[in-house]
Amino acid sequence: MSPHLSTAALHLTLPQGYGYVALGALGTCFLTIFQSLLVSKARKASGVKYPQMYADEKEAKVDAKKNKFNCCQRAHQNTLETLPLFLLTLLISGLRHPRLAVGLGATWLVGRVLYTVGYASGDPAKRMQGGLPSSLSYIGLVITATTTVVQFLSEGDWKI
Repeated sequence: MSPHLSTAALHLTLPQGYGYVALGALGTCFLTIFQSLLVSKARKASGVKYPQMYADEKEAKVDAKKNKFNCCQRAHQNTLETLPLFLLTLLISGLRHPRLAVGLGATWLVGRVLYTVGYASGDPAKRMQGGLPSSLSYIGLVITATTTVVQFLSEGDWKI
């Protein structure tokens, strides 16, 4: 078999409204920039030097600024840990269910902002004000993405 690449063009037609799904994905850029700025501000205020990821636990217990830095850093890290799967489920869900994907994605983004603001207060318990909406919307995206893939597989082709 010859290892030649085909010169045929790939044409992909996305469903109406998919641009909003892409906009939701881009919203994560603004979310992580916002979080990065909070972490930088808290790092400066706390005096935690690079390359230290977190303030020492003992120091954070007695220094509110170091504790706040750790909370800001953890909110950002947690978002970065979940971001790839959020984006994957958002983009797959949007192939068949763009309106639902946009709604769930927007709820996740707003939830992550509330989560970040609550966590950045220095009181980790306050992160839950946004944790629940973002977690529930993520579960919705996992279910919707799974349904979308099953629909494609049951139809025997990947026509959108």
